[in-house]
Amino acid sequence: MNTLIFQLIAAALFLAAAFEGSNAQLSATFYATTCPNVSNVARSILEEAQKNDVRIGAKLIRLHFHDCFVNGCDASLLLDNADGIETEKDEPQNASVDGYGVVDDIKTALENVCPGVVSCSDILAIAAQISVSLDGGQTWEVQMGRRDSRTAHKAAVAAGLPSPFEPFEAVRRKFTNVGLDSTDLVALSGAHTIGRAQCFTFTQRLYNFNNISGNADPSLDPTYLETLRQACPENVGGNALNNLDPTTPNGFDNNYFTNLQNKRGLLQSDQDLFSTNGSDTVAIVNRFANSQSDFFDSFGQSMINMGNISPLTGTNGEIRTDCKRVN
Repeated sequence: MNTLIFQLIAAALFLAAAFEGSNAQLSATFYATTCPNVSNVARSILEEAQKNDVRIGAKLIRLHFHDCFVNGCDASLLLDNADGIETEKDEPQNASVDGYGVVDDIKTALENVCPGVVSCSDILAIAAQISVSLDGGQTWEVQMGRRDSRTAHKAAVAAGLPSPFEPFEAVRRKFTNVGLDSTDLVALSGAHTIGRAQCFTFTQRLYNFNNISGNADPSLDPTYLETLRQACPENVGGNALNNLDPTTPNGFDNNYFTNLQNKRGLLQSDQDLFSTNGSDTVAIVNRFANSQSDFFDSFGQSMINMGNISPLTGTNGEIRTDCKRVN
């Protein structure tokens, strides 16, 4: 029996050391000698992209999020269909994900100056950070050193990605499953201070809520409800875009949390953070609404935490030369 206990303890220590070793290989200075201008190159591409698309920042943050929540931050989402690879892009949860072209532009620019050095998965992390900064948010030290997967994880998309249609506890559970806590959940949801959402992602709150005819979600402000009903008429196509933050839609700030306090969260999964009685997320929403600097600090740390979800490092994976296909 003592031998068994010893073996179990030894195995646990080995797994802990392996996990720490994986994260230890991510570093803010990973490319200091091999590609020192990586951030400057990415920023120049993103500054141009923003001139043509005010939504590009939100798109790239979402790309990083959707990649990391499905088998880790390995750029598997970027892979197109190919022999032996079924793309994740065709899954319903990823149907409206965008920004791939800008990622390709960054990759091309980096291949010109540092061929075969910077991974596509690191480009997603870098692009997300720079996008937040360009939209008025904070900076943080992006941890780098990830490598790219040699396969996609199509079958894992539905189980991994949180959905605006899911109950609050199901969304929370998907964060817990990847090692993220309530502060991460609230902070990362704060990325919805920029971006848009299509009507179909929230019309269930406007009409026939809980399958009751004519009923609306009681956690919606009545004036905001009427505004949304005008923007998204019942039984009309649901692709029209609406600002996730109706107050400062293109600025990265803490108004998203004030909106939740005022019952003006667009998605059910947003408003649930504040309107779920007894949830520890309520106090976090209040904290971020009262202090933008607190939100910024927590958001940066939560992005680092998310970027640490099961990265491929060392000799695992590869450095793709084209983000859309394996080498």
